[in-house]
Order: sequence, then C-alpha cells, then structure tokens
Amino acid sequence: MLCIDNFLEIVALMRKETYLIAPYRRDMTNTETGTIRPFTIAVPQDALDDLHHRLEHTRFPAEAPADSWDYGTPVSYLRRMVAAWQRFDWRAQEARMNAVPNFVTEIDGQTVHFVHVRSAEPEATPLLLAHTYPGSFVEFIELIDPLVNPVAHGGRAEDAFHLVIPSMPGFGFSTPLVGDGWTMAKVARTYDALMRRLGYDSYGIHGSDGGAMVGRELAVLDPPGFLGAHVLQLFSFPSGDPSEFEAFGPKEYAALEFAGWFASVAGYNQMNGTRPQTIAAALSDSPVGQLAYNELFESFGNGTSRVSEEQVLTQVSLYWLTNTSATAVRYHYAEAHSGAEPTVSTGRIGVAVFAHDFQTIRPLAERDNANIVHWSELDGGGHYAALEAPDVLVGDLRTFF
Repeated sequence: MLCIDNFLEIVALMRKETYLIAPYRRDMTNTETGTIRPFTIAVPQDALDDLHHRLEHTRFPAEAPADSWDYGTPVSYLRRMVAAWQRFDWRAQEARMNAVPNFVTEIDGQTVHFVHVRSAEPEATPLLLAHTYPGSFVEFIELIDPLVNPVAHGGRAEDAFHLVIPSMPGFGFSTPLVGDGWTMAKVARTYDALMRRLGYDSYGIHGSDGGAMVGRELAVLDPPGFLGAHVLQLFSFPSGDPSEFEAFGPKEYAALEFAGWFASVAGYNQMNGTRPQTIAAALSDSPVGQLAYNELFESFGNGTSRVSEEQVLTQVSLYWLTNTSATAVRYHYAEAHSGAEPTVSTGRIGVAVFAHDFQTIRPLAERDNANIVHWSELDGGGHYAALEAPDVLVGDLRTFF
C-alpha cells in the first residue's frame, strides 16, 4: 500500500486556514489543483453570543398529550436540553476537534474537510470513516487512538489503521455545497478521489446511516485496491415478490417489524426528500428547532439510545454554528430524484448489526449484495455505535479488515 511518507512534513509547510462562520467566512477557493491545507476550527465569539441569546429567548411549543415521544420531541426534553446547552462548553469541544490534524482540499470545485491521522505502524491499513446524518466527523474522534495505536488499547500492531475522516460535502466544514445531484454515489466518487490524492492506492471504508450508504456505493464502484466496506446497515427491503419471504424466520420478521416501526416515526425522511428548503428555513433560524429535528440521537432505538447529552449538543452545535442544515437535508431529495436504477454490489462488504439499530434483513441484503463476507450480530449499542459502543465497533473493524 503506497502512501506519501513525508505527508505530515509537507503539510506543515503549507499555510494554515482558519474556518470562520458565514458571513464571516474567509474565501478558501483554491485554483491550485490537489493542494491540501491544514485547517483550524475557530468559531467567532459573536456567533456563540448569538446562540446564547437565542437560547435565552426560546419560545417553546405547547405540549402534546402526555408530553411523550409519540408526537415527536417532547417539550420537557427540549427544556432540559436547552438548559444544558446554555452551560455547554463549545470551546472545549472545539479544542478536542483541533487536537487532531484537520485539513481541507478541493475536489472538482467542492471544498472537502477531513481529519487525517497516520499510524506509526508502517503496514497499517488505510481506512475512511464516513459519518451519519444528523452526525458529523466528530462522532469518530474517540475511535482514533484505538484504531491508530492498537497496541496501547489491547490490540496487535497488525490491527493498526491510517484514518481519513471527511465531513460529507454540505456538512460542517465541507462547505459551501457546490452544484446539485449530491447523491451517495457522488460522495463515494469524491471520497475515492480524496484517498487517491492522499496517496492511498488501497483502502477500506466504515460507515453507518448515510456513511453506510456511501460505503455500499464504494462497494458498487469497487475501485482498484478497494479493501471492502464495513457497514452497520444494508438498506434492503422486500420488492413485492412473495418468494422473498420463503427464507424468512422469526429474526427476519422481527427486523421487518422494526423497519415498519421506524417508518412510522421517520417523518424527516419525507420532509427532507420532498421539501428540504422549507424545513431548512426553520432549522437555520432556530437552534431549538435544530435540536428537536435531531431527535434521532434519542429516539431511533425506541428508548434504548446511549448517546450522551454532551454528544448530542456537540453535534447540534456544529450544525448550528456552521449553518449547514440546508445542505445536510438535501441528500434525501437528491437520492429520491436521482433516477438511478437498483444495482447489485459485487464489492467486498461486512455487516455489523447492533442490537438496537436498524436490523438488516440478511436474505434481502444478500439479494442486493453479492459479496457479503462478514456478518456479526452484537449485543447493545445502536444506530450511533461510534458514540454508544466504540470499543465493540473497534473490535469488529479489526476482525473485518
């Protein structure tokens, strides 16, 4: 596996860029193809002051009957989280993000932000970590040292990874989003170009949610040197052919029932897929609206979520402070209007099914993916396993790769 041995020395000589929130954001347009620039996150204090002013003047909605999750995000939850948000230390989280090497580059005119951490182990496996919606690159920070430095965390030297952790175009610091048609397949091609630019001629990918979809698209693309996609979900559903149910047992029917439950609470899918700019207006003007709309961190597992208060507030703050809701919600629309025909993946895939996550239905997944070589079913953890059960996830990544 080839890599630029002196990459860190090269980038240390390049000028450093500081991210400034719109409308204070400095133009980072770069006409020099292939340039990679170090990057520092620095939110202006007046942006934080504005956030606190808005939180102090929140107008809460009327409570629904019983103020339960049945109607969506409860008012009691919002009141508790707004109080916590007012105490939340963004600067501490900012320092945590800046403690790892951040960079930006441009691929086909699109700014792409990413974290790049190389292992000291020379034979480490290059691995791209693809984040969720409504998550971000931050969800992987706690995984970095165990993956890069496995010996210090109970692993072996041969378990080591070089890590590349991008912000999906239109999310966080990979902004502004350039052009339209940003499907997961387009993101996959962008990520492949990023890995080649970094000097990796062979690599794998891990992802959940949107990141899992990008991982599968890379398996469909199956570029030279592709080591496989480790995903937490393969989104395969019944086609209407009754014969597909012949291979179903209790586990598959339970998974189908869970998918039905999730469809009943996933109104954001319909909204994002049909009227993304409408909801974006509300999310861009109200931090509490953004908090409420990010209910997946709490509600996905129907009461089983282990995502902490601080983790939720870090993600929501990042969306708010970068004002990226409008482009983050647009992916559902792009997918729904892509016109792409279903494609069977032949690239190498591994699936890790966490107990409280979407339950991939194996017979249907194998219908759509011809090269599933790894399947694990794990206790505990859910849709945001990188936040909820990082040690378990690290173990399964080591096994697959």
